[in-house]
Amino acid sequence: MHHHGYLWTGPKERFDNEALRRPPHPEPPPAGSKPELIQRYREVAAEFPTVDLPPLETAYWLIKPRSLVRGTWDEAKEAASWLGERLAEHSPRFTSERDRDTSRLARLVDAAAEQLHSGADVSYGFYLERPSYLSLAVVTCSPNHSQPELPCPIA
Repeated sequence: MHHHGYLWTGPKERFDNEALRRPPHPEPPPAGSKPELIQRYREVAAEFPTVDLPPLETAYWLIKPRSLVRGTWDEAKEAASWLGERLAEHSPRFTSERDRDTSRLARLVDAAAEQLHSGADVSYGFYLERPSYLSLAVVTCSPNHSQPELPCPIA
């Protein structure tokens, strides 16, 4: 078991494009469906695996391009440490004073270490200035507990 780290920052408006953040339905629209529905399905099916937007289900980071992996760790504690470093780096830009609280951030890192050690994934999101959004995730791999069929991006 190992862990992959992912980080995305960008405009909140782009983050809100949920159609590109969820995998396409396993079955395409039936024959005779409206052409715009078929076209939209094709777009999502083509773009979801390659778009850099954070997926709604954390495990789906594993099907994204290998270039989006920000780090790989064998130890949960090391992966959680990376999360803590990213939180410290971005916390001055958090819009909520509560989210900037260092003791709260330390608790999030501790909780992440425990979750990762148990084989679970971790995903955190924060609103930033302008309005932007920060998404941080660490995904357990080989296999992932929630989606064991997903391949390792660095295998």
